[in-house]
Amino acid sequence: MDIENKLVQFIKKYMSEDPTGHDVYHSKRVAKMAKKLVNFDKLTLSEEEVKILLSASYLHDVIDDKLTESKDIRIKEVEKFLVDNHVDVDAVMDIILNMSYSDNLKNKKKLSTIGQYVQDADRLDALGAIGIARAFAYGGHKGNLIYDPEINIKKDFDKETYRSQKSTSVNHFYEKLFKLKDLMNTNSGKKIAAKRTAFMEDFIAEFKEEW
Repeated sequence: MDIENKLVQFIKKYMSEDPTGHDVYHSKRVAKMAKKLVNFDKLTLSEEEVKILLSASYLHDVIDDKLTESKDIRIKEVEKFLVDNHVDVDAVMDIILNMSYSDNLKNKKKLSTIGQYVQDADRLDALGAIGIARAFAYGGHKGNLIYDPEINIKKDFDKETYRSQKSTSVNHFYEKLFKLKDLMNTNSGKKIAAKRTAFMEDFIAEFKEEW
């Protein structure tokens, strides 16, 4: 069994029933997009680097503290998987522990080149038509309202405020999603992000007109 199939089987234990938009198919799309971005930018990766790219793409949400109450246990399980499959543990963990939006709110963390491609691929899946669907799925899971004009958009917030303060699914577009296109690392990521963001802006404009 190749590394990609092993990764899929591993994450199914944790994410196959996820209703928040962080399911197995999200990870598959991130891995596919990461490879696509690398090809677009004509970046040549070694076999070991490809394994790092795929591992970080598939595993990044397994350890996310908004999806598990057992982050330390999950980290140990991920590290064991990487060791058992001869993947560079330090390289993968450096990416998945530092790539999330909330962890970069105040200080942008420096990622490896591979990490930048994985981060862009993950952020691209939060944009466009699928990004819209995921935003409302996650908002509903958290118990957020779809929209309430009286709830202000959060500004200049840290991770704790971002996670805990009341918001709405529509506000989330302003608090995070519309900002992502300017945070892309790669040339290919920037181009795709611009197109997907324009689509979302049209959607929100139509939403507010109907509201």
